[in-house]
Amino acid sequence: MPFLGQDWRSPGQSWVKTADGWTRFLDEKSGGFVSDISSFCKKDDHNKENLFNSINYDVAAKKRKKDLLNNKAKTQYFHQEKWIYVHKGSTKERHGYCTLGEAFNRLDFSSAILDSRRFNYVVRLLELIAKSQLTSLSGIAQKNYMNILEKVVQKVLEDQQNIRLIRELLQTLYTSLCTLVQRVGKSVLVGNINMWVHRMESILHWQQQLNNIQITRPAFKGTTLTDLPLCLQLNIMQRLSDGRDLVSLGQVAPDLQVLSEDRLLWKKLCQYHFTDRQIRKRLILSDKGQLDWKKMYFKLIRCYPRKEQYGDTLQLCRHCHILSWKGTDHPCTANNPETCSTSLSPQEFINLFRF
Repeated sequence: MPFLGQDWRSPGQSWVKTADGWTRFLDEKSGGFVSDISSFCKKDDHNKENLFNSINYDVAAKKRKKDLLNNKAKTQYFHQEKWIYVHKGSTKERHGYCTLGEAFNRLDFSSAILDSRRFNYVVRLLELIAKSQLTSLSGIAQKNYMNILEKVVQKVLEDQQNIRLIRELLQTLYTSLCTLVQRVGKSVLVGNINMWVHRMESILHWQQQLNNIQITRPAFKGTTLTDLPLCLQLNIMQRLSDGRDLVSLGQVAPDLQVLSEDRLLWKKLCQYHFTDRQIRKRLILSDKGQLDWKKMYFKLIRCYPRKEQYGDTLQLCRHCHILSWKGTDHPCTANNPETCSTSLSPQEFINLFRF
């Protein structure tokens, strides 16, 4: 007597339930076991079963295709359109809300980092997302974020430019992930905790690669910065918007060191980034009784955000509420679409998706 619940029927054989219990049947023609169970059930039931199996097959095939696309970690989630409609609420024409993750997937940041005019904009946006918006990204958007970050690191490793900028970005992201994974808990991040640990290890590896960069002096022996007249050297220094770049430039040669300490240079830098009211609150006098603009600059950047300037930015059309990069065509119904566009800073871009 078989145990209760045990399947005592041999696999691969045909059985049918009768009044006397389960009975094994033989095929009259071949003398073997019957393999077509449709001969022992109603035709309608058999057709329904085939339909159900067909639906399951289609669903499974679609799932496999979706998994295949999602598993391509090196490929960004791609849309043909390079713009997105930003809507703050549901309407009769369109339901749901536009999210930061959806916009991040649609605006082709992978191509933007290859454009020198957009590079700093994208890096700043990645930094702001790393500070406070990681948990608002969908799973595919988080994957795209890491893919774009990897491309940024590889670009910096190849051309050896913007090294400090990317170091700061990686440090900001790693600090945020440590907080989310260790202090807050794994439930706030989409995906398996082991996947995020692996991503944190990748960040540490990228940081090590950046630290190991050895910048070689170019073989070109033509005119250099120090060969130019002092007035031109000072004029070039005035084009730098980051005081840390001035300090680094002053370490190249003794003559540049003298120019990098110019009081007027640091004064213009303070006035460019900060308002008069902010400057008056952080006055610092030197030993000679003069304003120490260099010390004031580094004190001001710890208290107030610096002025941001980008070669190219994302733009929002005030007429049709479409977000896109400058020069990207979108279906605008305005007579002069160019007059309806407003440039957005990285922070203003993120603010669009705070409801």
